[in-house]
Amino acid sequence: MSAGSGTRAIVAALLANAGIAVAKFIGFLVTGSSSMLAESVHSVADTSNQGLLLLGQKRAARAATVAHPFGYGRDRYFYSFVVALLLFSLGAVFSLYEGVHKILDPHPIDTPIVAFVILGVAVVLEAFSFRTAIQESTPLKGNRSWWRFIRQSTQPELPVVLLEDFGALVGLVLALLGVALAVVTGNGVWDGVGTVAIGLLLGVIAAILIVEMKSLLIGEGADRATLAKITGALESGQVQRMIHIKTQYLSPDELLVAAKIALTPGLQVEQVAQTIDDAEGRIRAAVPAARLIYLEPDLDRTPHRESGI
Repeated sequence: MSAGSGTRAIVAALLANAGIAVAKFIGFLVTGSSSMLAESVHSVADTSNQGLLLLGQKRAARAATVAHPFGYGRDRYFYSFVVALLLFSLGAVFSLYEGVHKILDPHPIDTPIVAFVILGVAVVLEAFSFRTAIQESTPLKGNRSWWRFIRQSTQPELPVVLLEDFGALVGLVLALLGVALAVVTGNGVWDGVGTVAIGLLLGVIAAILIVEMKSLLIGEGADRATLAKITGALESGQVQRMIHIKTQYLSPDELLVAAKIALTPGLQVEQVAQTIDDAEGRIRAAVPAARLIYLEPDLDRTPHRESGI
């Protein structure tokens, strides 16, 4: 997937969240609902997050330099990590604070019909954004479950947008329930309860994203299926065995492969060079993301030992 992959989903989410944020804040000013205020802050945070994801894609596209010879691909992981932190601080913490405050000091909701209309429109817009993210992610997901896709994907933007949109939709439902219960019972505490529920939801989503983005940021290697493809591509021709291998994603689209390989004894220098070139070609054919490959030739001194991965 290229550096611009997922851009359509990000832009769709940005436009939807920007419009929703304005509508929700107007709804809060009219109704005084803490759920509406929490959802307003949530949408503002989401809008900022989409902007950060786009900035991360742009900065990651910079050419490699002497100071950064492997390029800036990990900028996409860094900005996705910042997004997770903002979702926690601006979304979860503020919602929890506002919800607890409303529970301790409840107030009736004014003009609740305004809240219902705005939240209903927001559901439609968020559903459109979520649908776009699903369409963009489905080709990459393959046969994996959505949870495994989020956990295993090396592409940070789509999992972030998917979880944000999912959280936004569930949060809207919680806000609707909170406002509805507050209106039906005449007790503003339910509005605060809905706000706390939104805060807890955002906290869980932010924690998942923080863990996943941190793992990518500090450096993840290829999964077992990809390693098996690389090993199968290596062990052919004059390559007797792969002795050991190290891999790491330098960006979502660029995998570093470093391996020591045992060659057939007695090869001439030209034959060794050609064998390595051929092996690199086979690896790139099997795993296109393996763009940087360093192979160290050696003799097989432990022929009965299994290849290490």
